[in-house]
Amino acid sequence: MSPALVTLAALPVVSDLAAGAPFAWSLVLSGAVVIASLIPLGAARSQADFAPADLAAPRAMFERLPAWGKRANWAHQNSFEAFTLHAPACLLALIAAAHGWVPSALAIGAAWLHPLLRLAYIGAYVANIPPLRSLCWAGAILCTALLYSGGLQAILRG
Repeated sequence: MSPALVTLAALPVVSDLAAGAPFAWSLVLSGAVVIASLIPLGAARSQADFAPADLAAPRAMFERLPAWGKRANWAHQNSFEAFTLHAPACLLALIAAAHGWVPSALAIGAAWLHPLLRLAYIGAYVANIPPLRSLCWAGAILCTALLYSGGLQAILRG
């Protein structure tokens, strides 16, 4: 087979990989948001006189945290919960894209928007801005639902 034909035969594969890129990035960035949620929590623990002895029972120091530190702790815990919902949605969309699904602009936008909303959620939670926090939470859940919907529809269509 000539090199030109080999190159042409490979184009759909490259295209399929490129179609999945937003979902791979969303997965990576959403994981980074979980790690970033440690920053305000660490700052709160430093204000609560965190000592190496606290490592024996890190949850016991919760009562010593300032009010914003308690919210940072809750935001950190919620980050794990959100990630466990979002990661499978990203993987499903990646699998669908690898099998020829051409994602909609809405699905691509949802993939990019989710980590941004989760980062804003942490800031709104720590800053005690409940309406903004709730909007960010709902928006991120909607983004995840859109990825599940698009990926499932593509897989079920075959």
